[in-house]
Amino acid sequence: MTTSARTPLNVHKLRSAVTGAAWHQVDVVEETGSTNADLIARAAAGEDIVGAVLFTEHQTAGRGRHGRSWSAPPRSQIAVSVGVDTTGVAVEGWGWVPLLTGVAVAHVMREFVGVDAGVKWPNDVLVGTGKLAGILAEVSAPAIVVGLGLNVSLTPDELPDPKAISLTMLGYDVDRTELATALLQELGSRLRRWRLAGGADAALTEDYHRLSTTIGTRVRAVLPGDSEIVGTAMGIDDAGRLLIDTDGSMVTISAGDITHLRPAQS
Repeated sequence: MTTSARTPLNVHKLRSAVTGAAWHQVDVVEETGSTNADLIARAAAGEDIVGAVLFTEHQTAGRGRHGRSWSAPPRSQIAVSVGVDTTGVAVEGWGWVPLLTGVAVAHVMREFVGVDAGVKWPNDVLVGTGKLAGILAEVSAPAIVVGLGLNVSLTPDELPDPKAISLTMLGYDVDRTELATALLQELGSRLRRWRLAGGADAALTEDYHRLSTTIGTRVRAVLPGDSEIVGTAMGIDDAGRLLIDTDGSMVTISAGDITHLRPAQS
């Protein structure tokens, strides 16, 4: 880890680079429990959070799917939540928001950093089998709050999950402000196209399939109560649900249906 790996985010550079059509308010706080919870609370208090961006240097009670918690040392990640405008998109298409966020992150990892990242349905960005980033989307009607935790300079003994990995561990030294700028620009662009199309268009679907580490593989979807569905992941439908071929019968699973999605033995 270089001495500059945990330099504070430069909020002035971030605001100058990304404030505009997609993002209207960009803030950085030193510490908070959860940026998602903070934006949701602001919405509940009557604030319009569409276009709001909230970074924190230290998230002490980060949340994943099904309430799983995690934390990491200050400035070792990019921890951010954004308020997404759903105008023009039917509720059925909202399930694509965390998926397109994963596509945006993977694209930036490949183009900006040079990391061969992929997306695991429904909410992880992987490098090989290591989890580089996690995504959590929560509805705060009429907006969707999307949280992202991206591991930047975590060392092996700091990992909140033994299956996780960081850019530093992969041998990459990045400026967090520049990386955060690239992420917001790419995410804003993809969200605009999603709204214009009224959901996932052919280009987004193609990009997701190209970057997916899930589609085409044998998977085991663990459901609440420890029941499971085993089969081959065939694709994603218009609602962002996973299509699994269970030896001739197609099953559709939403992100809220499962506890874990794991590789299945052939």
